[in-house]
Amino acid sequence: MTPGTELGDFLKARRALVAPSGDGGPRRRVAGLRREEVATLAGVSADYYARLEQGRHKRPSQSVLNALSRALQLDETASCHLFDLARAVADPNGNKLDKRAQRVRPSLHALLDSFTEHPAFIRGRRTEILAMNPLAAFLLTDVMAKPVRERSLIRWAFLDPEARSRYLDWEKVASSMVGTLRLDAGRHPHDPLLAQLVGELSLHSEEFRTWWADHRVVERRDGVKRLSHPLVGELEIGYEALDVTGVADQTMFIYTTEPGSASEAKMRTLASWIHDDSKRSSRTP
Repeated sequence: MTPGTELGDFLKARRALVAPSGDGGPRRRVAGLRREEVATLAGVSADYYARLEQGRHKRPSQSVLNALSRALQLDETASCHLFDLARAVADPNGNKLDKRAQRVRPSLHALLDSFTEHPAFIRGRRTEILAMNPLAAFLLTDVMAKPVRERSLIRWAFLDPEARSRYLDWEKVASSMVGTLRLDAGRHPHDPLLAQLVGELSLHSEEFRTWWADHRVVERRDGVKRLSHPLVGELEIGYEALDVTGVADQTMFIYTTEPGSASEAKMRTLASWIHDDSKRSSRTP
């Protein structure tokens, strides 16, 4: 994943998603805007834009990036990703990744464990799970029991058949994880573990290869997931994603259910199962 190539591929992928205005002129062999049309909309020369897509222009200005963002109809998340990619091209030796393993503060571990009726976990770079409470492990999978290099949520989603049965809308969830990983790649272009993860997923999953190639980016802050658990069946769960203050690249996810709903009752059943199992374990000699 070289910075110049990543920027160029992102621009090409995003212009393919923009419908031409009017009748689009002569019949087109490919979808989306032509290079010349993007250049005109952004107010730059066709040669300049071509050099950007080819990775030959190293320092696009902020005004040019803003113009490209408007021309390609990027939302806030995609615009931020464009700027991340451009920074990596301008300074290939910058934004060095802190190679130390990410750690979760003890106070946050205690906070997660206090959510006895709400699944909660902390996600780090590469969608890796850094900590999770027992209810989250029971609802999804016990990621923390896996080897360190296998604790990525996206790795579980694509390579473990169990994930496809847990997520009732697997394609929607898995494709959004790919978009999240794309964001991470833009922020940390020199991360060898991320490149290794992308290679592994590309090798084993055609869906991953397809979604990775379209360069869409996703940053989930809240929403609803439909899950299926072998003990209680289907649950509809809301989630909130909160950035952890004072540390980079850590997000806490908290799952909730609608008060008085069947999903809330099922979540309480799962929580009581964990509580009873914990009491049984504590009595075991």
